[in-house]
Amino acid sequence: MPVIHTHASTTISREQREELKTMYGQAITAVPGKSEGWLMCPFEDNMPIYFGGDDAKPAAYVEVNVFGDSVPRENWEELTRRISEALDKVLGIPSNRVYIRETATTNWGWSGRNF
Repeated sequence: MPVIHTHASTTISREQREELKTMYGQAITAVPGKSEGWLMCPFEDNMPIYFGGDDAKPAAYVEVNVFGDSVPRENWEELTRRISEALDKVLGIPSNRVYIRETATTNWGWSGRNF
């Protein structure tokens, strides 16, 4: 039950969403027990994002949420690397203009109930 929610200052075309979704599907495997089969990927584009007081350069904020107690730091770091690479490759947003917030939670609902 992972979610990778991307907020980007740039326009994201359908083709770019498809490419990011595929890359995110591969990236999420860095988290033990997670796969593309349950991955949700919402995208929000053309958002005004000020980074360091400047909105003239492209930037992104990504929220990653997974169901579970915790994730080892090295797995989060690998996921961060993969997401950053995807954003740079597909949208041209360099990693130094990206924040990624990663959260594991045991409170997760689906199909009208909680796990």
